[in-house]
Amino acid sequence: MFTGCGTAMVTPFRTDGSLDEATLRTLVRRQIEHGIDFLVPCGTTGESPTLTREEHLRVVAITVEESSGRVPVLAGAGGYNTHEVIELARECESIGADGILSVTPYYNKPTQEGLFQHYKAIASAVRLPIVVYSIQGRTGINVEPGTLVRLAEIENIVGVKEASGNISQMAEILNRLPEGFTVLSGDDAITLPLIALGGQGVISVVSNQIPRVMTELARLGNQGDFESARELQRRYFPLMQINFVEANPGPVKWAMYRMGLLEPIYRLPMIPPSAASQQKIEQVLDSVGLAVAMGVQ
Repeated sequence: MFTGCGTAMVTPFRTDGSLDEATLRTLVRRQIEHGIDFLVPCGTTGESPTLTREEHLRVVAITVEESSGRVPVLAGAGGYNTHEVIELARECESIGADGILSVTPYYNKPTQEGLFQHYKAIASAVRLPIVVYSIQGRTGINVEPGTLVRLAEIENIVGVKEASGNISQMAEILNRLPEGFTVLSGDDAITLPLIALGGQGVISVVSNQIPRVMTELARLGNQGDFESARELQRRYFPLMQINFVEANPGPVKWAMYRMGLLEPIYRLPMIPPSAASQQKIEQVLDSVGLAVAMGVQ
């Protein structure tokens, strides 16, 4: 269900700081019209830590409504309090999400056994498929390959978003995990290396800007046409990089603003990129043919 390219959706806000539901609906429709394989609302790119529980569920519900079964919805539901994560996952299930993306507990840095028990508890509480999200750079804890092997034995733990940046670890995971366990890149720039090792795609930030291109890149990779996929990679690599010139989702939301897709509103502690970074972002947009403030691509 969750292969190819899934977009880690940004969350648009109005100038008064409230959730911009109309723009969110437009962004979801744009993704589907451009052929995205699945959608991932309320991840880190969606500024989920700053959303209230009501807003979080509203974003998921709108994404489910607008997708209307055309593409799967992998809803974000993670955190350091297992009990609260279970409650959130159950609510996402009740409003029609097709799966749960659950980031590792952050700050409290559980042991590998603690991670196993955390995900086991979530899996026992919902019927939905669960994708583990491993991103040590943000959470301080790595999901080691041996832990994933154990988790893969749980029926509804079906995959991992691997954002460690460690190619060797990714190779080990793909070598040890059973066939059918989905391994997705959490980093746009290394989608192709992961697919070449046997992975199935990406949960993407850059597909907020270029959903059609990134979906095609993943499709070509999965079909073994790496020559064509590399052409897309080379052309859009600067955009993949510039999205992280400052902390995500600062740059991607600013770029989408300059593309005419949303207002550049963030919730603290996230703020707009610096003036220097804004200039770099606009230069990259121009270099890859994304006309500023015209909503193209």
